[in-house]
Amino acid sequence: MGYELAMKLLVLSLVLLVSAVAGGINPSEEIVQQVPAIYVFGDSTMDVGNNNYLPGKNVPRANQPYYGIDMPGSGKPTGRFSNGYNTADFVAKSMGFVSSPPPYLSLAPSSEKLVMTAMATGVSYASSGAGILDSTNAGNNIPLSRQVEYFNATWSKMVTSKGSDAVSALLAKSIFLVGIGGNDLTAFANTGQAPSNDASFYSSLLSNYKATITELHAMGARKFAIINVGLAGCLPVSRVLDPAGACSDRRNQLTGGFNDDLRSLLAGLATRLTGLVYSLADSYGIMVDIFADPQAYGFTDVTSACCGEGRLAAGGCMPTSHLCGDHDRYYFWDGIHPCQRAASLRVQAFYDGPAQYTTRINFKQLAVGQ
Repeated sequence: MGYELAMKLLVLSLVLLVSAVAGGINPSEEIVQQVPAIYVFGDSTMDVGNNNYLPGKNVPRANQPYYGIDMPGSGKPTGRFSNGYNTADFVAKSMGFVSSPPPYLSLAPSSEKLVMTAMATGVSYASSGAGILDSTNAGNNIPLSRQVEYFNATWSKMVTSKGSDAVSALLAKSIFLVGIGGNDLTAFANTGQAPSNDASFYSSLLSNYKATITELHAMGARKFAIINVGLAGCLPVSRVLDPAGACSDRRNQLTGGFNDDLRSLLAGLATRLTGLVYSLADSYGIMVDIFADPQAYGFTDVTSACCGEGRLAAGGCMPTSHLCGDHDRYYFWDGIHPCQRAASLRVQAFYDGPAQYTTRINFKQLAVGQ
């Protein structure tokens, strides 16, 4: 390992030491006062239970053991694809909240409850299996476009109840958390298309992403915390496709290209949309560094899942699955998603960690308006 990488890993491991125990992100009083609400959009890395309210047997749900086994206070499934808290929870905790705001579909039946919650803490619209494109896993999730429609419905009810001035003031200080794209890239990779088709695929993804940010901005969103797509080729479900269990270079390259284009898109939007401020978190980059020296971060296994079936335990986490002994020593909880501790470490880096993991500012600076 080169000197530069070794120093990078040392700095990150020291910074992240405070998060060795899940939930270790301690927001300052300044941030608690600055962020009135958080609104969450994304896929299964963000979903806190919306999919539990969707009909159909093919809807991806984390509503059975061993999901939630380490959830503080219950040890029961909550709809999160994790042994406990997920990425959205830790971002919310870093902003002074107890956890992610509740799922939209749990609030929607009561306009009064929806408005009260949206004004007090925010709402989560994230859905497991969701994509930037409506066609990704169609019919089994809430795609990004519909998540924005649900926010629009929430916004209309907020304005009717509280007035446009109060809502505008609230949203201007609130955090809009977005983490999505992995399902789109996986679906595209599964088709086996040649790299020559990547550019047109990226174009369709970025067109929808741009429309999302633009529409949310038009309704008053100003502060965006955006997480790019992680090291997709090194997920257990990707490794298991290789006889030797190696990472998929093709899937990693596909993801890297999308992340590059997303960075450029956000930089351009910031110059055109008045008042827009963003922090782009590098999920891909931090995974590369952690996987380069897992033991520096307390992991003994970054290739297989803690809970799952079959080779590399990549076959899904179910009540009958094999379960690893020390949940905190595995990076992956199931074949796709990070364990609670891994999610905490990642968010600590995005919140106030080494500068290379966020563009242009970190989540803490975004929250306090710097």
